[in-house]
Amino acid sequence: MRVALVTMKTGHYDDSDGRHRFERVARHLAGRGHDVTVFCAQWWDTFEDRVERDGVAYRAVAEAPEVGSFTTRLPGLLARERPDVIHARPDPPAAVQAASVGRRLARAPLVAEWYGDEPIEEARLFERAAALPDAVVTPSELVRTAVREVGAAGEDTHVIPESIDRSTIRSVEPADEIDVVYSHRLDETANAGSLLLGLAELRDRDWSATIVGDGPQRGSYERQAADLRIDDRITFAGACDTERRVAVYKGAHAFVQTASRASFATELLRGLACGCVGIVEYQAESSAHELIREHERSFRVTDPQGVAEAIVDAGQFDRMTVDEDWRDYDHDAVLEQYLDVYRDVVDDYGLF
Repeated sequence: MRVALVTMKTGHYDDSDGRHRFERVARHLAGRGHDVTVFCAQWWDTFEDRVERDGVAYRAVAEAPEVGSFTTRLPGLLARERPDVIHARPDPPAAVQAASVGRRLARAPLVAEWYGDEPIEEARLFERAAALPDAVVTPSELVRTAVREVGAAGEDTHVIPESIDRSTIRSVEPADEIDVVYSHRLDETANAGSLLLGLAELRDRDWSATIVGDGPQRGSYERQAADLRIDDRITFAGACDTERRVAVYKGAHAFVQTASRASFATELLRGLACGCVGIVEYQAESSAHELIREHERSFRVTDPQGVAEAIVDAGQFDRMTVDEDWRDYDHDAVLEQYLDVYRDVVDDYGLF
């Protein structure tokens, strides 16, 4: 299948979860033998208008991420590419509108990827970008609801979760055993204080915890742990690579998720796949609770007291280092969900 992916900015310009997911899908499609071209602003230093990395072709639509030049040139380039399907990000939303013009010229259906971390612009622009595609993909029901509220047709929206590499989870050796692990960038959305307050409720019990992540709020959380007189039992591990995080999760009994915002709780998913008992504090702007809705080894709570009680109650579950219940979140399984969407829109597509 010939797939054209449209994103004005790649990860070379802007570091975001949605961008990383989009480019990961491109690499996985190429790895499965599909012909993949990413239409983007140029990020490479040579004068070529096309380069290849990891089996993916990157086609420069503009020399810099400037909306006007990008959206003006995109339709013609898509027409010349003649893909079987066009897959675009609404960042900016005008890129989806330009891709929609391109689909008419190329006679190909359009899928939009809506992650939930796209910058908010004028509401009418997002409304149009949500209504134009033949299908919209989101990582969670939380984001799906938001997209439907701005104009996407319900029957055309699809939830495709983030994916993980289960081969890494199976192969990595567990780190030393601990009772609780937390993992998130320590920024304004981390809400790690809720975990610390919960742990403080258990001051008289024997436990150990590791906080994975770094960021501008790390110092404040370290001070809070000291003020609560529990800092001697908490390890602040900092930013760890994926293999180190997996090792820590495999050594932990429970994974506590308290972050106030998450389009998809990827680290929670890794923790669950590593056998952790999931403890999720409900947050209105987080989809984390969706992951454990039907998972037996889990608890949903609403406050630090609930976190503390769930940590104690997690003792009813045996320790595990791999949980096969999460096999459907492997990279290959999730990629197949994307291909199902592509096949459906190609089958349903008619000439305009």
